[in-house]
Amino acid sequence: MNINQEQLIIFKTVIESGSFSAAARKLGKVPSAVSMSIANLEIDLNLSLFQRVGREPVPTPQALTLYEKTEQLLIEINQWKQHAFALSEGLESALNIVVVSELLHTHWTDYISLIEKQFPELQINIFSAPQEDALKMLLNQTAQLALMFERGQLESREQFVELKREALVPVAAIGSPIAAFEQVSYEQILQSRQIVVASRDRTTKPELLFSKKYWRTDNNHSACAMIMQGLGWGILPVEMLNQNPHIKQKLKILNFLDFSPKFEYFVDLVWSRESQLGAAACFLIQHIRNSRKNVK
Repeated sequence: MNINQEQLIIFKTVIESGSFSAAARKLGKVPSAVSMSIANLEIDLNLSLFQRVGREPVPTPQALTLYEKTEQLLIEINQWKQHAFALSEGLESALNIVVVSELLHTHWTDYISLIEKQFPELQINIFSAPQEDALKMLLNQTAQLALMFERGQLESREQFVELKREALVPVAAIGSPIAAFEQVSYEQILQSRQIVVASRDRTTKPELLFSKKYWRTDNNHSACAMIMQGLGWGILPVEMLNQNPHIKQKLKILNFLDFSPKFEYFVDLVWSRESQLGAAACFLIQHIRNSRKNVK
C-alpha cells in the first residue's frame, strides 16, 4: 500500500466538491488526473470509494467512513513535516523543565506559553522538585532548564539568567504557641518544630533550616497544610499568601526579635554548561536576556 498526501487531498476534495470536475477546478488539475488518482487509491486500498452512476460519483459508505478520518490525518501529516523541519533546524525532540516546589504558585506558565507560541509542535514536560533535587536533575541532564532560587555557592557546571525577585516569610498558624508572641527570639525558633521544604534525599540538609527539630516535605502545599494545622512553623512565599486570602487569614507572619535571616531571593532560570541545549531552550534564555536589557 503506497498512499501519499496528494491522494488524500484529492479524495477529500472530491467528496466535498461532489464531482471529479469540481475537485479538479478547485485543485488546479485536469479532471482526468483527479479520476486517475482516485482509481489508484481504490486499487491501493482494495476498496470501491465511489459509485460511478449518472453524471456525478457517489461516495460509498466505506468512503464516507474514511473521509471522517482524512482531515485529522492530513493535519497530523503537516504537523509531522513541520516537526521534522524544526528538528533539522536544531529543535530538541522534547524539553524537560523542572520548577522548584516553592515557585509553583508563581507565573511560571508565562514562560511555557512563550515557548509554545514559538514551537507549537514541541513536546514539553514539566516537573516539580525541591531546590536540591532540581539541581540534581539539571546536572544529570534529566532536565534541560530549571526555575529555582539563587544560591550562595554555584556549581561550576551551572549557568543562569535572573528572572525576578521572590520574597519569603516565616509563618505559623494563628492559635499556635509561637504565634502568641509579638516578637519571636532565636532561641524560641531553635526549640520550635519547623516544617521545611527539602530534598527527597534525606541525606541532603535542607536550605532555610533554623530549628533543631523539623519535619520535611517535598512541596509547598504540603508544608502549608501542616503549618495551618499547627504542626510547626515554616517559611512560605509571600505571593502564595497574597493569592490565597483563605490561607493568609489562618496564618501569622512571625516577627523575629534578635536575628534577621535573608528572606528575599532572586529567581533564576538555570541550565548546565554540559547540556547541548536545543532551539527552544536557547530561545527562552535569549528572550529573558533581551527582556532584562530592555528593563535596564
